[in-house]
Amino acid sequence: MKLSRTLALTLPLVSGGAMAADLTVKFDLPQLNVAEYHKPYVAIWVERADQSVASTLAVLYDVKKPNNAGEKWIKDLRTWWRKAGRDTQLPIDGVSGATRAAGTQTLTFAGAKYGLDKLPAGDYKLVIEAARESGGRELVRVPFTWPAKGKLAASAAGKEELGAVSIAVQ
Repeated sequence: MKLSRTLALTLPLVSGGAMAADLTVKFDLPQLNVAEYHKPYVAIWVERADQSVASTLAVLYDVKKPNNAGEKWIKDLRTWWRKAGRDTQLPIDGVSGATRAAGTQTLTFAGAKYGLDKLPAGDYKLVIEAARESGGRELVRVPFTWPAKGKLAASAAGKEELGAVSIAVQ
């Protein structure tokens, strides 16, 4: 089980005009050569310096399974589940979505819709966690400073369940 790979980055401070900006997250889901491959469940959130959850941005799981059976494996997103998931009623409107196929995925989060415009200035981490049924689990953190001055870009990479992860604020 691979847990975490954190890449320390220094990012510029931001002007107040960028606070309502959109946050774009790009991440790679590698196609693993295993006998039983399942699309991973993925949680994406913004974490404060004290590691508490500032905002859950996405929870991708099998939302179409009958009788909410897809929620059974959400607990395998252990870090997100312990910090925010167990107190959340699923599905989360505008946050829950279907699992994604292997390849590069891009999600854009409007600042106001996800509460990013209300974040106080400071240091944060974009956290992405992936877990697969009959597979592994991995967590990647991408540090950034909010609000961003001009354009902000940062990246990190996983080793097995996640590939490259990058964020951009515009």
